[in-house]
Amino acid sequence: MTVRTLRSIIPGMNTSDGAGVRLRRTLGQSQVARLDPFLMLDEFSSDDAADYIAGFPSHPHRGFGTVTYMLDGHMLHEDHLGNRGDLTPGAVQWMTAGRGIIHSEMPQQKEGRMRGFQLWLNLPARDKMKPASYRDIPAEQIPVVTRPDGAEVKVIAGRLDDVAGPINGGESSMATDPLYWDVGLRPRAQVSLPVPATHNAFIYVFEGSLRAGERDVPTHSAAILGDGDTLQAVAGSDGARFLLLAGKPLREPVVQYGPFVMNTREEIEQALADYRDGTLATPA
Repeated sequence: MTVRTLRSIIPGMNTSDGAGVRLRRTLGQSQVARLDPFLMLDEFSSDDAADYIAGFPSHPHRGFGTVTYMLDGHMLHEDHLGNRGDLTPGAVQWMTAGRGIIHSEMPQQKEGRMRGFQLWLNLPARDKMKPASYRDIPAEQIPVVTRPDGAEVKVIAGRLDDVAGPINGGESSMATDPLYWDVGLRPRAQVSLPVPATHNAFIYVFEGSLRAGERDVPTHSAAILGDGDTLQAVAGSDGARFLLLAGKPLREPVVQYGPFVMNTREEIEQALADYRDGTLATPA
């Protein structure tokens, strides 16, 4: 067993996206604040409808995938393919933009708490121009593993012990084999979790306090983990809840322009031309 150290911390940066939705961004603050294959992680969390009500009107993507995980609230996804999907508390949408998708994500509430995450996960060059696809995963399809150390782990992607999450193999994870867990710890609880040595990994603390790799991780911060095959962490006096994300690095060039993530500048220019011409999301 090799315990992963904590390599660096990225504090959440207040920003806005869509039509003015307020959020905290860690990975993706800049084009160097990434961890292959992860491009961006946003947390949106507010009890004030003014912070989220404008939502994310129709916008394009090409060349990567988005994973939206709702903790509280109700969001509606609609896209150019005619798909509609409800994101309710505990649900996940795993979308592969591939060649292109034009979609919207709009709140279905006018008051109350809206809280969740959106992760951008890169695709290998061979998959960037595949047809778009997505999968809605209701909360009841996400298994929860209760470990002897007291940790409760929602396994969204990957496998923990003998339990596989709903995303575990198939097109969405062939190249990066992602692991996406929501981990809850009681006050002062210690946890030891296996993380494949082949994967890059980070954690994001969104409730309570946590110590990992002999360092404290502030709430609403991402902590990049070093090499190893095990995460060891200890919750503070108020417990902790955090995301553990890991994936095989692609080790390919990344060229990003807004909602387009490709491997070369020429491919970005083609994406922009396709969007202007109305052919971004049509079959090749």
